[in-house]
Amino acid sequence: MQPEVMTAKPIENGSLRETARLGLTLRGELVLATDPAYAQARQVWNGLVDKHPAAIAYCAGADDVVAALSFARENAMPLSVRSGGHNVAGNSVCEGGLVIDLSRMKNRSVDDKRRVAWAEAGLTLAEFDGATQVCGLATTMGVNGDTGIAGLTLGGGFGKLGRRFGLACDNLLSAEVVTADGKVLRASADENSDLFWGLRGGGGNFGIVTGFEYLLHPIGTEVLAGSVVFAETKARDALRFYDEFARTAPDELSLDAALVISAGERMFSISVFHSGSPREAEMAIAPLLAYARDKAVDVQLGRVPYLQVQSAGDAMFPRGNRYSWKAQFMRELGQDAIDVLLDVYKKAPNDNALLVFQQVGGAISRVPVSETAYACRDAEFDCFPVAIWNDPSRDKENIGWVREVWAAVKPFSTGAVYVNNLGNEGEERVKAAYGPNYRRLVELKNKYDQTNMFCLNQNIRPRMPR
Repeated sequence: MQPEVMTAKPIENGSLRETARLGLTLRGELVLATDPAYAQARQVWNGLVDKHPAAIAYCAGADDVVAALSFARENAMPLSVRSGGHNVAGNSVCEGGLVIDLSRMKNRSVDDKRRVAWAEAGLTLAEFDGATQVCGLATTMGVNGDTGIAGLTLGGGFGKLGRRFGLACDNLLSAEVVTADGKVLRASADENSDLFWGLRGGGGNFGIVTGFEYLLHPIGTEVLAGSVVFAETKARDALRFYDEFARTAPDELSLDAALVISAGERMFSISVFHSGSPREAEMAIAPLLAYARDKAVDVQLGRVPYLQVQSAGDAMFPRGNRYSWKAQFMRELGQDAIDVLLDVYKKAPNDNALLVFQQVGGAISRVPVSETAYACRDAEFDCFPVAIWNDPSRDKENIGWVREVWAAVKPFSTGAVYVNNLGNEGEERVKAAYGPNYRRLVELKNKYDQTNMFCLNQNIRPRMPR
């Protein structure tokens, strides 16, 4: 038997006055579709997303979240939750309903003695890293400074420190959560531990997280970072070297890579990051430098501020561009896979298109699959084409290329996918993201959100036992 699931209806024009009254109960701000600020307020990072919510509630704290959530529930309104709005699928904004926006909730504190940080859900990665780096501390966060910490952490949280310290969710110590019934709970290993398990990778399915407590690690303020670039003629051999070198690298070394186009020429670029001591870094990258000596067209490596590395990709992925990607995990880049990857990249629709290899493994792989909701622990690479464009008339071409690349690479993948890299791809792909943990997540959904109020996400549908 299936539970009765909330059926949400877009708000009608006649209800605008009633919706406006919600604003009187908030310490934050309510923006309606009739307000001058609405056009900007409804925008998210991906310019391909063009949705028109009835209202956006900019919350100032958990009490505002409770009020907005209660209003949406009582009025059967579609509901979405936004912090950074950096999701490629655009799930953080809804059509005709209420957006609960946490982006103005930016309180943070760092305890350098306990090596713990508390952060409200509206912080971006750049804001969080800026606070922790004052003390030379950090924890795993993503690769774009304007990404929100909330969505990143709830989906797992890849980042350049992940191979050394685990995912962002592996470093989560506790969370403040507003559940579907409007209760404010603390979730940790000792309190509401089942909910805490689900929050670490299960996305926004179980409530609205308003605050996060993280474990921090001493890394100093400088790391070894840079890139090693190979011409297209050397790319096949360089990819073979990269596959073997990356899979045997020490945890402190993170080696993302991409097929790129620079000045009209196809290239293969390896992004190098080492968070250990200068001596350890020198030893770790020695094989790469030896290989690159007579093969690379450019080598740029040096000691740089950690904050600089964390924001290095921002210029390539600005807000407002149109983005599409479709990801899958791989355990290795064998010769047949490399041949396919090079072939499909030749069909890239423009010079901004990338074919990305994000390295995982290391400490991520040593956490038991059952320890957190995040289940994809056995992968070495997250492989995905990224299409970037501005002209709406080229949507079909760019999205089509992404799908073509994904289909070509699929025979070499594990079949699993990182939930934060999912677009609107259906329930089977959500199941692929959670693998053996999916059944337990459904049970958790039945407990905390039986009517599926939090459905505008990579949704885990509640199901009652037969």
